Amino acid sequence: MRGFTLPIWVTAAAKAAAQVLTEHSVDAKQRVDFSNNQESIFVPIRSTALLDSGEKAIAISNCDSAEGLDITRDLEIWTCVEFITSNQEHALQKSDSELDHWLKIIPGYGVGKNSSTHEISISEFARELLTFNLYPFYKKGYFLRLEIIFPFGKELAKKTSNHAFGVVDGLALIGTQIDVQVSASPQQLQKTIKSLRARCVEESFSGSLTFVIGENGFNLALDHGIPLNQIIKTGNWLGPLLVAAAEEEVREVFLFGYHGKLIKLAGGVFHTHHHLADNRLETLIALAFKEGISSTLIKGFENADSIEEALLILERNDLTSAKRLWARLAFEVEKRSKQYLQRYVSSSIEIGALMFDRKRKLRWAGPYAFNKMKSLGLNLED
Repeated sequence: MRGFTLPIWVTAAAKAAAQVLTEHSVDAKQRVDFSNNQESIFVPIRSTALLDSGEKAIAISNCDSAEGLDITRDLEIWTCVEFITSNQEHALQKSDSELDHWLKIIPGYGVGKNSSTHEISISEFARELLTFNLYPFYKKGYFLRLEIIFPFGKELAKKTSNHAFGVVDGLALIGTQIDVQVSASPQQLQKTIKSLRARCVEESFSGSLTFVIGENGFNLALDHGIPLNQIIKTGNWLGPLLVAAAEEEVREVFLFGYHGKLIKLAGGVFHTHHHLADNRLETLIALAFKEGISSTLIKGFENADSIEEALLILERNDLTSAKRLWARLAFEVEKRSKQYLQRYVSSSIEIGALMFDRKRKLRWAGPYAFNKMKSLGLNLED
């Protein structure tokens, strides 16, 4: 069964709301069009209604990613639209972006916002998709105000790494394509291995690769100056992809990621999907004992809901121990990754670990990665 990304379902709901607002009727399946002339798709809508004596309209859809383990599967989506005049526009909050544009996209309850600007966290693909599909409803002299609401978005966001990328208050409206890429599927693994092998035979290939997990990690790697032609978006298949890189005689691989993902490697888990294994807090406790941190401080981890919270607890009580523990974690990621490879292939490949925190700061590096950064004149953030 074909599964669509979150921006597709939001666009379909927004289009249905605009249709019922202007035409007082609605198609049960909304056609979503694409600016690149790609074939249109039809997406079901659950319900629609007029509000405020016909001045506003709402439409509801349910995201179907077709991936049983995807966090947005069955996510309820509300979209509310209304036309506002230019005079009303001046009364909008300053956080609304692109005030000279006819479409105003407002993050409602459960929708992620950028922690520094408080604007909606939305990918260019999602923004362009909404703009292209809602433009037929444009009325001269009016702005179309679209508020997006995820009623359960705040709760679901706690299960993601959104906070590691500066997203607060809910789920980010990200996605760069129509169809869901099933990061836990063997098919996606084979596709990524094929991409890795193609990268390794390019004339410009330097022998160095950086593995990132997901779209957020990809964007953050670019922000830190890692060349695009060195980046491989791995999904959750880090182990098999390390083996594939070694088989291609790659000289070095950097594991660039949020500590909440990479800590699994320190515990010997090399498929990082949270439904398949979650050893994070147990790994942190084991490493703390190895590092000689007092049992009193370690006991405080039991009250933590995440390793990020455990880190903050330790930092508040003993900053020196916290720094030692996280240096040990980065070291273990490099060490266990090399050990994993030795089970399957003989290789001289070097592996470096670079980890960032929920504030998007690159904070920790294993010995190999640290020495590499030092040679390039780069520093970790405090």
